[in-house]
Amino acid sequence: MSYRPYHLPLSLLVFLPLVSGHGYVAQVAIDGKDYYGNLPNANPVPSIVRQINDVAPVKGANNTYLNCGQDAQLASLVANANPASQLQFWWKGGDGSNWPHNIGPIMTYMAQCVNTTCDQYNSTNAEWFKIEETGLQPGDMVWYQQNIMNGGPANVTLPPTLAPGQYLVRHEIIALHLATEMGGAEFYPSCTQVNILGNQAGVAPASAEVTFPGGYSDDDPGIYDPTVFDTPVQYTFPGPPVVSFAAPVSNTSSPTSSNSSSTTGTSAPSSTASGSGGGNQCRVSTAQAAFAVHARHPRGVSRVMRRWWGSLTSSS
Repeated sequence: MSYRPYHLPLSLLVFLPLVSGHGYVAQVAIDGKDYYGNLPNANPVPSIVRQINDVAPVKGANNTYLNCGQDAQLASLVANANPASQLQFWWKGGDGSNWPHNIGPIMTYMAQCVNTTCDQYNSTNAEWFKIEETGLQPGDMVWYQQNIMNGGPANVTLPPTLAPGQYLVRHEIIALHLATEMGGAEFYPSCTQVNILGNQAGVAPASAEVTFPGGYSDDDPGIYDPTVFDTPVQYTFPGPPVVSFAAPVSNTSSPTSSNSSSTTGTSAPSSTASGSGGGNQCRVSTAQAAFAVHARHPRGVSRVMRRWWGSLTSSS
């Protein structure tokens, strides 16, 4: 399975600095079956990924959008998965380019959709348990997030003994390039709706569960990190520990795309992402000069790019 790219014409390259600075989950694969996420702030199509309305990061550990992302909306589909299913999350920049950041952890949580199906579940009070966390590659110099910046997916294995039922999978990147200052961390959570099959019995104890917001504090080690650029990096993951019944540890971020065959679960999106919140400009350090980030016009770019996308898809 590999991500299906979208190529921008030269006439639109002028707009790239306005929309490429941050990003979102563009595609999820479950055991090789592809499901496309909705582009932020676009007209939604059926998906298993809850749509956000802005490619800008969630800022602040007490932000209500820390739950599932910027103004995340219920998705209309729920995908079947099995214990130990292999999930791939394809993160993209706001313009469809590669993910723009490379410093910080990747973590994945799950929460059961209580008393309803996940397409109807309000996750405000969801109780989340952590199933994986990945930070630095061997040598403690390079983050696994770099592999996502290089165009690869984040790979996650579901717990092999997870009890059946409907769950949200909260996959999150925390970008730490501004985390040397309090409140500088950038949170990128995304929620995917799955139905776990089987007859297993693995459940998280209450002591391993957190809410979002509530699971982090702005001064937690690993969120406020004045020494994040010191090498070798010494890093402490925020949040609860990984549950005891999680899958064995493996590299969560592949450096290259998978070439395995896949079956499309949902169709590709039909518009181009834009930032509607006009978020703050990232101040990029010398060490991060490889990915400059700029402020975005709230909606004008979205209209222009939607008109272009409509003409492209109608001619294909």
